[in-house]
Amino acid sequence: MSELRLTIDGREVEANEGATILQVALANGIDIPHLCYDPRITPTGACRLCFVEVEGRRGLQTSCTLLAEAGMVVKSETAEIKRLRRTSVELLISEHRMACSTCDSDGDCLLQDYAYRYRVDERRFPHIEPAIDFPNYTRGSKAIAYDPSKCVRCQRCVKICEEVQVAKALTLRNRAGDLFVSTGFDVPLKESSCELCGQCISTCPTNALYDKQAIGGGKRKDLEKVETTCPYCGVGCRLDLHVSRRRNTIVRVTSQVGRPPNDGNTCVKGRFGLDFVAREERLTTPLVKENGGFRRASWDEALNLVADRLSAIKREFGGDALAGLSSAKTTNEDNY
Repeated sequence: MSELRLTIDGREVEANEGATILQVALANGIDIPHLCYDPRITPTGACRLCFVEVEGRRGLQTSCTLLAEAGMVVKSETAEIKRLRRTSVELLISEHRMACSTCDSDGDCLLQDYAYRYRVDERRFPHIEPAIDFPNYTRGSKAIAYDPSKCVRCQRCVKICEEVQVAKALTLRNRAGDLFVSTGFDVPLKESSCELCGQCISTCPTNALYDKQAIGGGKRKDLEKVETTCPYCGVGCRLDLHVSRRRNTIVRVTSQVGRPPNDGNTCVKGRFGLDFVAREERLTTPLVKENGGFRRASWDEALNLVADRLSAIKREFGGDALAGLSSAKTTNEDNY
């Protein structure tokens, strides 16, 4: 792609043709607020927080939908833009259940970050209580939970389900203040085309969609993040394990957007299938069978015993008498 130059907040930056103002800004360390933007999906322009001022153009522009052009002069933090952003966040908060003290996403929530950044007044607008008797499509699901009282209607979950996972399980129901996410005809997830991959959770900017098994396991900001490789298949997806220091267990699994090979995407096994790590049934030391029972042994004793027995079988019956059973929960190297 050909490169072009433009100016954002007084800085001259380079951009590839076809990139949006928001993409160029983020790539150059200029943090333009955004709730509905995810690089994995097409722009939506729904949250109206990424407004910028472009010299020579009337009004404000949504930077997530505006393509960068050579010679553009862009301002992203004028007094007028800050005022409008503050009002937008205050309106979102008026429809949002502010339960930060008990929320698992406390410290890792874009809405909370922007509320602090623009010093919003949480009581400026009357609070609108969300519908309580809505047909929650996550009922019966052991993996995914949805709380409409924390939903900012950014549409990211709907779009990532349609455009990235191509499952098309989610849609928007009703209008205006009664709008919430659901499935077609409000059927439960297990009866829809949902693959339980958790992509909707990965893109949610608040805590409206979250891992059900992680509730109460620890706030995201308090969990230790450990990078690893998914053990389930040959793709080698890179995962981030969020580990509770207090319990030394994996609370939830995420993946960083933009990091190869999976670009933040995971399957159902990678996101929800690592609970076996903390199972009490897992062996933590070798066992040797004697007199109809098992006793604990050292690794040297166990490996030497296995080598001696296998060698004896091969000498007596030949190599075709040996076979191996490996595990899908170990790496290719371990299996080899």
